[in-house]
Parts: sequence; C-alpha cells; structure tokens
Amino acid sequence: MTEPPSVGPGGPGDDDRRVHAMRDPRTTPGAPPASESPEGPYEPPLEGPLHFLSRAAWQAVLVTGVAALVLGILVLLWPGASLLAAGVLFGVYLVVSGVLQLVSAFGTHKSTALRVLAFASGALSILLGLFCFRGAMQSILLLALWIGIGWLIRGITQTIAAIHDRTAPARGWQIFLGVLTFIAGIVLIDSPLESVAVLTLIGGWWLIVVGVMEIVTAFRIRGHAQQVPRTV
Repeated sequence: MTEPPSVGPGGPGDDDRRVHAMRDPRTTPGAPPASESPEGPYEPPLEGPLHFLSRAAWQAVLVTGVAALVLGILVLLWPGASLLAAGVLFGVYLVVSGVLQLVSAFGTHKSTALRVLAFASGALSILLGLFCFRGAMQSILLLALWIGIGWLIRGITQTIAAIHDRTAPARGWQIFLGVLTFIAGIVLIDSPLESVAVLTLIGGWWLIVVGVMEIVTAFRIRGHAQQVPRTV
C-alpha cells in the first residue's frame, strides 16, 4: 500500500515552503548574494589594448616631464656638480660604446676594412673614456670639445645641404640654423670651459621649460584617454 505524504507541523504547505527556502540563496547560510551568478562574482570586462596604450601614454609623458623638471632645477641649483656628473657619465658612455664597437668588430662585419675601422673607433673611444676618469677638468674639457666638434660638423653639413637643395622646406631657416650651429661649435672649441658653464645654465632652463610642457601635455592626453572605452 502506498504511504500517505508526510505533513509538516504547519500543514500541508509547510514542506513546500521549507524546500523553496533551502533552494533560495538569500536564506541559505554561506551562499553567494543574489546579484552574483552561480559561476562566481561579477568581473569587469578586460581592458582593451587601445585603452591600455592611451592610459600608459599620458603616464609615460608625465613621468618624463617630472624627471626633466627636477633635473633642470638640480642643474640650476648645483651647476658645478652637474658638470662633474655630466663628465663622469660621458666617460662611462665612451667606455661602453667603445666596448660595443670592439665586440661588433669581431662579430658582425665581414669586410676587413670595416673590422679595422670598428676596432680603431672602439679602442679610441675606450681611451677617451678612461681619460675622462683621470680628473674632473679633463672630463669636462673633453665633453666640451666633443660637443663643439659635433656642432661644427653638423653646422657645415646642414648649411651645405640647405644651399644645394633649393626645394628644401624652410630653406632660409635651415641655412641660418646651420651657420648659427657652426659658430656655436667654434666658440665652444675656442673656450670650452667657459662655454660649457654657460651651456649648463641654458640646459637647466631648457629642461625646466620642456618639463613643464610635458606635464601639461600629459594631462591633455589624460583627458582624451578618459574618452576611450575600456574594452576598446
């Protein structure tokens, strides 16, 4: 014989209510909230590549601007120490670049002439770098001569290129800047120590201006980046 269905103490509907209460996550201890899906809590959509690049862009520009601003202030506050640091860093640069040129002389060039040229250039760079470590004045003097020779060559090549190329944009300005760079190179070679001192002050103010402009640009980029959807 079939047994009659069990009846709870509250009547026939008590068992149904108890079953529904057990299935209801709001009345089950330890159950996730009703707003959560059975698979787990809600997760925001993944960040798209364009949104990531736009967010990283303004942060990188901001860091660059702050670094330039701080460096410019330090250069103006301690110009002598800045010159010494620049001389040491220049010596390190020469030694490292010389070692890399020596390595490339034995590894990448196939022509004997290129091997010899890379080896001679690397050895000379290492010697000049070691010369910078002999004293502060030597490193500053070598740095000034290096910059002066670079400006001299750049001024000559820029002026000649602008004179021969009549279709060059802003040809007159290029000739003017070439001549000005050439004259600056001669002055720097003729009076290296005095010129480097003045150049240090100019470089400090230039870093401050560039830093402020980079910071303003970073916040402008941030405003445009906030308009990019997260999933893009």
